[in-house]
Amino acid sequence: MRTKWIPAWAGGLALAWLLAWSGSEAAAASGRPPNVIFILADDLGYGELGCYGQKRIRTPNIDRLAREGVRLTRHYAGNAVCAPSRCVLMTGLHPGHAWIRDNAEVQPEGQKPLPADAVTMGRLFQRLGYATAAMGKWGLGPPGSSGDPLRQGFDHFFGYNCQRHAHNYYPTYLWEDDHRIALDNPPFSAHQKLPEDADPNDPASYRRYQGKDYAPDRINAAARAFVRANRDRPFFLYLPTTVPHLALQVPDDSLREYLGLWPDPPYPGGHGYLPHHAPRAAYAAMVTRMDREVGRLVELIRELGLEEQTLFVFTSDNGPTYDRLGGSDSEFFESAAGMRGLKGSLYEGGIRVPAIVRWKGHLPEGVVLDRVTGFEDWMPTLLELAGHPEVTPAGIDGISFAASLRGESQPPRPFLYREFAGYGGQQALWQWPWKAIRQNLRRKGPAAGANSPIELYHLENDPAEAHDLAGEHPERVRAMAALMRREHTPSKEFPIPALDSPAGAP
Repeated sequence: MRTKWIPAWAGGLALAWLLAWSGSEAAAASGRPPNVIFILADDLGYGELGCYGQKRIRTPNIDRLAREGVRLTRHYAGNAVCAPSRCVLMTGLHPGHAWIRDNAEVQPEGQKPLPADAVTMGRLFQRLGYATAAMGKWGLGPPGSSGDPLRQGFDHFFGYNCQRHAHNYYPTYLWEDDHRIALDNPPFSAHQKLPEDADPNDPASYRRYQGKDYAPDRINAAARAFVRANRDRPFFLYLPTTVPHLALQVPDDSLREYLGLWPDPPYPGGHGYLPHHAPRAAYAAMVTRMDREVGRLVELIRELGLEEQTLFVFTSDNGPTYDRLGGSDSEFFESAAGMRGLKGSLYEGGIRVPAIVRWKGHLPEGVVLDRVTGFEDWMPTLLELAGHPEVTPAGIDGISFAASLRGESQPPRPFLYREFAGYGGQQALWQWPWKAIRQNLRRKGPAAGANSPIELYHLENDPAEAHDLAGEHPERVRAMAALMRREHTPSKEFPIPALDSPAGAP
C-alpha cells in the first residue's frame, strides 16, 4: 500500500479556522473557503438524467445544475459496485491500491471497514475546520468499527450504515451518529415475492411493502437541517442517497406522476427484491423524487445567501442495475445511453457515470468537459478548489482537474486504471481514446484467469465497445498490459489470483 500522510500542522489550522468562521460576520468575509455538497446517486445510469439524453424520466433540478455549471462526459466511478467505488471516492486511491475492492458484508450489519489509518476526504475537510456530515448510505464499515463514518472524518452521520439494510426504503430504523432511531414502518423483508393468493394487478396487494417514514425523505430533511445549523461556517456535506438502487419503493404522490404513461406490467417478484404493480413508473418516480430533493437543497442554499459560497457535485457510484432485476428495466429507459454493460461491469455502461459541478460565480456555466476523470480525482480537485491543494496526501492516485473545471488548459490524464475482484474478476485501463479490458480473471477455463485475453477498443470511434481491435494493435496492447500489471497490488482480502501472481499478470 502506498504511503499516505496528513500534514502535522493540519490540527492547529482546524482550530484556527473553527474560531475564525464561528460567527455570521465571518461567514460573509472575503476569503471564506467554499462549502462542498457532494451528492452521490446509487446505481444511476449515464443516460438517466435529462441533461444526458433521458427522454422519459424528468430531472429538471439536476438538469438546471448542469446548465449552471460543468457537465462531465468522460467521468468514471471508482468501481462497478457500491462499496469499492465509495472507497476510491473517499481515499483518492484507485482500485489497484485501495483497501476495499468488492462488496463484502460483515455480520450482523455493515461492510468490511476502512482501516483506522485511512486518510479520507472527511478527515481532510474536518482538519481544515469544516463541519462535516455523511448522510445516506455509508457501506465502508460497521458502527463502532474502524470504518465507522464517525471515525473517518465525519462529525455527524444519518442514514443507513449497511448496504443490505439500505435495500428497504421503509426500514424500521436508521442510524443517527452512533445510535439507532426508530421509524414508523412495519418490519418486512426487502427480498420477497407477492403471495400467491394476492392479485398482482391490484395496487392494494402491494401496500404491505410501504410504511409511513420514507427513509430518503428523512435523510434529506436531516441534510437540510445540517446546512441550516452550519450556515455560518464552512461545511462538507457528503450525501450518498440510496436512490435509485432497488427495491422499487416510492410514496404514492410521486408514483402518480408516472402512472399510465406507458405499458407497465406488474412485477410480482421472483428476480430479486420487492414486487411492484407499476415497476417502470416506480423507478422513474424514485429518480424524479430524488431530483426534487436536490432542488430543495439548492433552493435552501439560495435562501441562505450561500450560492456563491457553495460548490455542488452530483454523480453516481456506478452504472445502472442489471436489466429486469427487481422489476427494473434499464433497456426501456436506455439507462446506459447505448453503452455496453451495466452495473458490475467494467465496460462503459457499468462504470461511466454522469457528473456535474456547479459553483455559482466561480466556475463557468453551461460547459461540457470531455476530460477523462475518475472518483480518485475528487479529493485533490475539491481541496484545490477550496484553496488548499497542499493538503492533498502524497501517494494518492487522484489528479486534480480544478484547472479544467475553471476552463484553463490542462494536460490530459495519462491513464485511468480499474480492477474489480467481483463478477468473475475484471481489469481495465483507459488511455483516451483507447481502452484495454480483461474479464474472467477469477474463473476457470481456456480463456479465463491468466489466459484471459485483453480486448482493445477505440472509444472515440466505437463508444459501444463492439469492435475488439487487439489483434490489429499488438504493440499498444503490450504497452497497456504493462501499465495494468504495474498498477495492480495484491490484496489478501480481495485476491485476484490471475493478477496476484507475476506469472499470471498480463
